[in-house]
Amino acid sequence: MTDNMTYSKSGVDYKVMDVLKRLAQKAGKNTAINLTTHNLKEIDASRGESAYVIESDDCYFAFVQEGLGTKNLIADQMSIITGKSYYDLIAQDTVAMIVNDLITVGAKPVTVLAYWAPGSSEWFNNKKRMEDLVSGWKSACDLSGVSWGGGETPTLSGIIEKNTIDLAGSAFGIIKPKSRLVLGNKLQAGDVIVAFESSGIHSNGISLARKIAEKLSDGYTTKLSSGQTYGEALLIPTTIYAKLVNDLLDNEVDIHYMANITGHGWRKIMRATQPFTYRITSLPPTPEIFTFIAEKGPVTTEEMYANFNMGAGFVIFVPQSLVAKVQKISSNRNIKTYEIGRVESGEKQVIIEPNKITYKAESLQLKAS
Repeated sequence: MTDNMTYSKSGVDYKVMDVLKRLAQKAGKNTAINLTTHNLKEIDASRGESAYVIESDDCYFAFVQEGLGTKNLIADQMSIITGKSYYDLIAQDTVAMIVNDLITVGAKPVTVLAYWAPGSSEWFNNKKRMEDLVSGWKSACDLSGVSWGGGETPTLSGIIEKNTIDLAGSAFGIIKPKSRLVLGNKLQAGDVIVAFESSGIHSNGISLARKIAEKLSDGYTTKLSSGQTYGEALLIPTTIYAKLVNDLLDNEVDIHYMANITGHGWRKIMRATQPFTYRITSLPPTPEIFTFIAEKGPVTTEEMYANFNMGAGFVIFVPQSLVAKVQKISSNRNIKTYEIGRVESGEKQVIIEPNKITYKAESLQLKAS
């Protein structure tokens, strides 16, 4: 009998990790009083969301800090095999992780800062890898419509593995006019759930994907049915949705909520505070990489949708009357959209009808009560 693989078995257990997130939110909330010295105040509802929002007189400011995770370890292994660095692609993944979180609250990204922390100064001896990281970061900033404002490159010997690097960063955005703020307060029964296509695995579930590579006799050079190698498929960079979301808001699309489908997979669909049932009736095409992971793990369908984007990299919630407008604007950006379900009155849960899967509210505990 084959033992199914899970994300927690790969070393990433959200039940344990999310406890710290909730503790930090509670402590952080007690510091909000310090904003008053600057004539600013926090938007309380943004705590526990993908971006933190504070209010000034004529606009809101949004802030995010995010990290890539372990995807660059795949690039390092593939580099040994092919001689390419892949760090231009990894740079886009990192910027996408940051910016795609920032836009969920309606913010227009303004600037991104980089945090690159190697385990040894020897990491900087690979000139081609450094050049690819820089050029890829700059390109990703252009795709996001932001300035690259600088960053930090600490060498963390003894904390980070000697031959690798921790890639992360932060971003600042503006919400103006204030009517562009999106925090889920307008979410209601009857809203349509529209998914934007993903480019592949993006940058979540990577620890599990790497565990599967260890099981394969040919590792990352194992061929998928398309002929592409496993490593190449995993390294397809994350889609950046910033300009699309900005287009939607500029064209007065009344977005009631947005969710970046990253860690926690499709459970993120119920991230909003309000208790609604999110009924999924149609699924986007499943990228080949996920079919491969599910088969080779093996990984159950329930575990796959609980941790991977499964073809839906970002979702928005809009009134039915605006779906056609969303589709047209998305088409102009060459991003496919899928009408995957509806918001209903009822207990907080995600029901994926085609797969007979239900995720209850307790499976997603990102916010402090």
